[in-house]
Amino acid sequence: MTAREDGADVKAAVLVEALPYIRRFAGKTVVVKYGGNALAGTSEHDALTVFAEDIVLMRLVGMRPVVVHGGGPQISELMLRLGKEAQFVDGLRVTDAETVNIARMVLKGQVNPQIVAAINVHGRYAVGVSGVDAGLIRARPIDDQLGFVGEVTEINPEVLHGLLDDEFIPVIATIGSDEHGQAYNINADTVAGAIAEALHAEKLVYLTDIEGLRRDVADPASLIRQTTADELDHLVDDGVIAGGMIPKVASCTHAVRHGVRNAHILDGRIAHVLLLEIFTDSGIGTMIQGAPDEQGDS
Repeated sequence: MTAREDGADVKAAVLVEALPYIRRFAGKTVVVKYGGNALAGTSEHDALTVFAEDIVLMRLVGMRPVVVHGGGPQISELMLRLGKEAQFVDGLRVTDAETVNIARMVLKGQVNPQIVAAINVHGRYAVGVSGVDAGLIRARPIDDQLGFVGEVTEINPEVLHGLLDDEFIPVIATIGSDEHGQAYNINADTVAGAIAEALHAEKLVYLTDIEGLRRDVADPASLIRQTTADELDHLVDDGVIAGGMIPKVASCTHAVRHGVRNAHILDGRIAHVLLLEIFTDSGIGTMIQGAPDEQGDS
């Protein structure tokens, strides 16, 4: 067998392996949270370009992807340039009036257009929206010490249903507002989970700058391939999961307990990590399963 024939066999095997997953997930909504860390950190490829390719391919095989993005590193960078020091409490950014305006500028004016443009290189697919559009994300302050950091009180999914029904890919910046129009910076992990629940999504996927969850942070061999919400609760209580991972894990556990079939935490720096997780038998990263009778799904 020639090298060309061998390569063709490998490609064919990959396509055959993907076929049952393409069938299973056709018409299903998948909410993908694209972290600011994934956007800022690339390995040997252009992470945003490859991410956009994955999202468009998912759309072309019949899935309904929704992108929710963060922008933490980009917000911190602009704050530093403006002479402001970022402060965090339990992974949440302390946000005064000036900082919420900075967050709004970065998320709506920089990160959102970047992602939309990268997807639309492949066609007229992506539409950028923020949580203030059509009252998509209603919020209230979490704690006075955090300032204008909001928690989600309500998701109005009608605007997203309209875009998805028209075969567009919504790309959502996580600035929400209250009934008086006050803007709030909201943790993108939390928003992604709330939107996944509101849309009754099949999957909730987090792309970040780590390979997944570990039982021992210092030991790569302790990567957790599959787990449950109950087990993650214990890992948080034991301090194994801490800091910025807490909102992400809390969002995952809440989502799978409220109708989302599976949640995934993946390394967005790996080329085509979305396709590897969704369309292959082995998967990659960490999958948080829903009810016990749903175990075994990719």
